[in-house]
Amino acid sequence: MIIPNNKIRTAAALVSGLMLTGAFPSLNLSGLAWCALIPLFWPLSGDISAGTGFRLGFIAGLAHYLSLMYWLVHTMTAYGGLSWTLAIPILFLLAAYLALFPAVFAWLVTCFHPAPLIGLILIPLTWTSLEFIRSFLFSGLPWGFLGYTQFKQLPLIQIADILGVYGISFLIVSVNVGIFQGICFFGNEKWFGRPVSGKSFLASTIFLSIAIISALGYGRMQIRTIDALVNHSGSRSIAAIQGNIAQDVKWDSAFALSTVLKYLRLSTRFRETRPDLVVWPESATPFYLTREPVLTRVVLDGIKTTGTDFLIGSPSFAENNGRLIYHNSAFLIDKTGRLVARYDKAHLVPFGEYVPFKKYLPFVGKIVAQVGDFVPGPMGETVLWRGHRIGILICYELIFPELARRQVENGAAFLVNLTNDAWYGRTSAPYQHFSMAVFRAVENRRALVRVANTGISGFIDPAGRISQPTNLFEATAIRQSIPLVSIKTGYVRAGYRFPHACLVILVILFAWRFIFPLLKHD
Repeated sequence: MIIPNNKIRTAAALVSGLMLTGAFPSLNLSGLAWCALIPLFWPLSGDISAGTGFRLGFIAGLAHYLSLMYWLVHTMTAYGGLSWTLAIPILFLLAAYLALFPAVFAWLVTCFHPAPLIGLILIPLTWTSLEFIRSFLFSGLPWGFLGYTQFKQLPLIQIADILGVYGISFLIVSVNVGIFQGICFFGNEKWFGRPVSGKSFLASTIFLSIAIISALGYGRMQIRTIDALVNHSGSRSIAAIQGNIAQDVKWDSAFALSTVLKYLRLSTRFRETRPDLVVWPESATPFYLTREPVLTRVVLDGIKTTGTDFLIGSPSFAENNGRLIYHNSAFLIDKTGRLVARYDKAHLVPFGEYVPFKKYLPFVGKIVAQVGDFVPGPMGETVLWRGHRIGILICYELIFPELARRQVENGAAFLVNLTNDAWYGRTSAPYQHFSMAVFRAVENRRALVRVANTGISGFIDPAGRISQPTNLFEATAIRQSIPLVSIKTGYVRAGYRFPHACLVILVILFAWRFIFPLLKHD
């Protein structure tokens, strides 16, 4: 396929990047995901160098991540104390880093020049491998995986209980490839320098049809199976309290008492029906719970009055060899006011809760300046409550599939996500963050309770259905019975085997295609 000039190639890459963003919340045009890569494939399949492919992939990635994560500028200027002139370049730097992944994707696709049938597997395999690398490289930033665009398509996403969100990404890219091959076939255009034959197009169509029909059929079957399992499972009544505390006063000590009283007042809405557990969001108490006696006594007295157990987000600290160790924590307190357990956040937000490479960046501060640098807790820990284990994910931990998987592997009967999304304002970020919770529920077949300071709070059942999602920036309390499920999904048992396999195959193919010939030649 011949592309007239660099300007049109660049425009095609930009369109791809913007279409990718359109598939995510809050636009939620999820159908765009199934064709968003086609404008990028158009120039990549032409007679271009691998370097040009890298450049086009970078342009598409930059357009995508700038428009997807624009909200970081709001966070940095409103709460990080940065000026627009500094926040915008930082956004560009982060977007440029993330754009390297689609750039490498486009470079590899251009290098491989795969045949149509091979491309149907190799191209999505490459995309999935790079998503997986992004999940752990430099502590990981798995925000905005392509599969998350389908969080409302319940029958489709049920395969996540085997393959994780990576399986959905793989299928979406495969369909993009198949549609583009169809365009090449019917338009008599070439696919990477070779025509798409009728046999190749028919084989690709059959393969994709089988894959999609199988995924949807499995999904419908699993929804019925999970619903039957839920109907025969035990349950617990959970109340989620959304306090709607403004971020600019949240850490002001003058508002600490009024914040606590507001949460207690919202919690007493269910005094007569008495839920089994009342959950407050991340850092709901703007002080060190159990360490500040007056405010702690107010909280504990309120819990006793309510007469039920509480799970409360709060910063904490402990002394270790004369040094203070700070944690972002969640306290489980029973109805008598007794501290039962504490969970410490295991995966911290760089520059939000700690400064990486602080020795080399002494001039860099973090957004949460009211407490010292947090220290991570053990990964995969659960807390025991009334004979069942709770998997707690604090804020950013929700976006890491492995954290929830490990908690379920360690016996969690349900998941709770405590978060404070006030940082994001009324941008797309709270909606993007919430959409990922659906996949944690489906992957692990666990109910998930999400409790956010300013929204979005809600309940998600093991099949991924969303119940009672709250509006942003409203003070409210919601309550629901959630099932306690004990099955271990294929994803829980196998973990990252699917993306691992994709990455191993990609490395072998790359070595076979490019490295071994060089060694043989030498």
